[in-house]
Amino acid sequence: MVRIRKCWSPAPLRPVVQNGYQREYTYVYGAVCPKDGQFEWGITRKMNTEQMGGFLRQVSLACPDDYVLMVVDGASSHVAKELAVPENMELFRLPPYAPELNPQEHIWDEVREKDFPNRVFDSMDGVLSQLQSGLPRLSAERQRVRSITFWPWIKAILNDS
Repeated sequence: MVRIRKCWSPAPLRPVVQNGYQREYTYVYGAVCPKDGQFEWGITRKMNTEQMGGFLRQVSLACPDDYVLMVVDGASSHVAKELAVPENMELFRLPPYAPELNPQEHIWDEVREKDFPNRVFDSMDGVLSQLQSGLPRLSAERQRVRSITFWPWIKAILNDS
């Protein structure tokens, strides 16, 4: 479903944006380090405990010398007893209805705003193509990711300014 955004068009024309309501699903896992702007992501057709475990391994391998505190919501795949959490990682569950506390949610807002405004796709392939071009681009822009996620209270916790 398209999110209508302001856009320019020459006078006296009015912009026209298609809107579609057919639903198909794909999932993007993401983890961000607000301090240095590192952003890891993965695209999958399923959201389940196995896929979440695979993503946790990906993040663990990307940060082998770090202790990772990952903020998660209450999705069943994030809190399943069977979920294998790597040794260098701990999951911190947010309270219900508090996604604004998770820095990763602001990355998703950025992706929606920059890569998907006023866009309707004919198929899921178009969505996947857009994700596969937009996510690596954002991941490469560490300073931009940092500016979106390194909030004053996070800086204060880390004693970093």
